Amino acid sequence: MSEFGNYLLKRVAFAILSIFIIITFDFFLFRLMPGNPIEILYRNPALTSAQIAVLNRQFGLNLPLYQQYYLFIWNSLLGNYGISIYYRTAVSQVLYPSLENSLVLLVPATTLAILLGIMTGRIAAWRRGTVTDGFLTGSSMALYSIPTFWLGEMLILLAIASSSFPVSGMYTIGEGFSNGFVQLFDLLRHLVLPLVTLTLVLYGQFTIIMRNSLIDVLDEDYISFARSKGATERYIMRKHAMPNAELPMISLIAVNLGLTVGGAILTEVVFNWPGIGLLIYDSINARDYPVLQAAFLIVAIAIVLANVVADVLYSYLDPRIRYS
Repeated sequence: MSEFGNYLLKRVAFAILSIFIIITFDFFLFRLMPGNPIEILYRNPALTSAQIAVLNRQFGLNLPLYQQYYLFIWNSLLGNYGISIYYRTAVSQVLYPSLENSLVLLVPATTLAILLGIMTGRIAAWRRGTVTDGFLTGSSMALYSIPTFWLGEMLILLAIASSSFPVSGMYTIGEGFSNGFVQLFDLLRHLVLPLVTLTLVLYGQFTIIMRNSLIDVLDEDYISFARSKGATERYIMRKHAMPNAELPMISLIAVNLGLTVGGAILTEVVFNWPGIGLLIYDSINARDYPVLQAAFLIVAIAIVLANVVADVLYSYLDPRIRYS
């Protein structure tokens, strides 16, 4: 097997081990939460012990802990996440539509944040020490520091005052869409505020990382050597500086893409966007173990896989990194 094949095999094996540890942690984490989910869900003083026992048996909560653990691992491998305690339907029927709704919001928001961050980080580094650098760096740090819920609420107040965009949900409730274009337009109007909020919150970190990385590269000896040969600044930036400065961005982008699957809980809660973030929030309040376990498992696996992809890309793009 080639050197790259050995490296890839090791990374995949480590990823599988990480996922197994995550599944174990995922199982015991929610078992440590106080209270019985059945009693919390129904909150009915007339509910008898026999009825509670029947419900516990229905959801498998009467089994010994080791049997629940074994069944959880086996069912997780099969993609069977059980029955939701709160929604009383298969977890997959609740989870996957929420995941799709999250991707509708998070994929464009993350993409815009990455593109804007790379562009403004490049400008800030190229004009370091100037007013432009100070403005771009300061605004990026401010946006990165602003709480997501506060920014979302400010945009909601502006939208209400100007009657410009919807402030809640994914579609207009009770609206009879005459065709697909009308429905798409309604979706885009609802998408504006959460999209702007999430893009601005994510944008700052990409700008700061890109700026600092590019400044480090511009101080390298090979950049000075390229200048001494008479290469133009535009050529140096495009051919020498940017390819090397973008390497640290790979890890940041990979982690953010993994977290994208988890949804933006605060953004989705503020705007009542029916994504996986809002589903996690509601399931925590309802002590819905099966939904929480499935949601956190999918998020964790996405992050692990994103890191594997980042490691492989790193070793492919940077010849200084050895597979060993």
